[in-house]
Amino acid sequence: MAGELYVVATPIGNLGDMVPRAVEVLQAVDVIAAEDTRHSGRLLSHLGIKTPLIAYHDHSDDRKVDKFLEFLKQGKSVALISDAGTPLISDPGYKLVSTVRQQGYKVVPIPGPCALVAAICASGLPSDRFTFEGFAPAKSSARIKAFQGLEQETRTLIFYESPHRIVQALEDMVRVFGESRQIVMARELTKTYETFLAGTLAEVLGQVASDSSQQKGEIVLILKGADSEEGVDDVEQQRVLSLLLDELPLKQAAALAAKITGGQKNALYQMALDQKKVST
Repeated sequence: MAGELYVVATPIGNLGDMVPRAVEVLQAVDVIAAEDTRHSGRLLSHLGIKTPLIAYHDHSDDRKVDKFLEFLKQGKSVALISDAGTPLISDPGYKLVSTVRQQGYKVVPIPGPCALVAAICASGLPSDRFTFEGFAPAKSSARIKAFQGLEQETRTLIFYESPHRIVQALEDMVRVFGESRQIVMARELTKTYETFLAGTLAEVLGQVASDSSQQKGEIVLILKGADSEEGVDDVEQQRVLSLLLDELPLKQAAALAAKITGGQKNALYQMALDQKKVST
């Protein structure tokens, strides 16, 4: 184990999910880089591990990274853990792993729990192709813009979301992806109050908005991708919309064009606005 960095996954809730190899590595390394030493200290105490902890996150200054590099230069081994789950998956570690690799040291993954993997495999939504988007932007305007960039993505979309923003995030999803897009919300995975809510965006939003208990804990959103035929023929959508705009008010033309072409009402409304601007 001399001069090696181990990237070690830890439980996302149920301590029984800690794999034996991870325990062995954390016992054997010389030092552990932890996102929160107090939080991780409780886990190590439960497991009977007495390896020293040093705080590390991606906002740590270069001196902290240099400190771990010095350990490796001395032939010592280092383990990297986050508060829960697999490090670097919306958790700290990228800067340290990247630097260690650049310096020529070996990086060894110790796989284990990961919230996005646990969520999608139990969601019932397509899992053969998916994209992980991490946390959507905190502000609604930026969040909507990010969602709009994914509106025609055919792969299943996975997001992490904060409990205090979950209602607003679902509302923004409805605005962009439409009420009928299928979604699964996985909450508190592997914990006592593990919950899966499945249905259309409108249905899940209604459940979450009306039940404050669904606005707590760790949340993963799994959104079905766009159907492959959705929104592909923009030329046809524009042709139909142009014909309707000659006879109908903008909002009515966009709604009718959505029904005729199968396109997204919000996207067609924006397209209609753009066409009106050009014509004037």
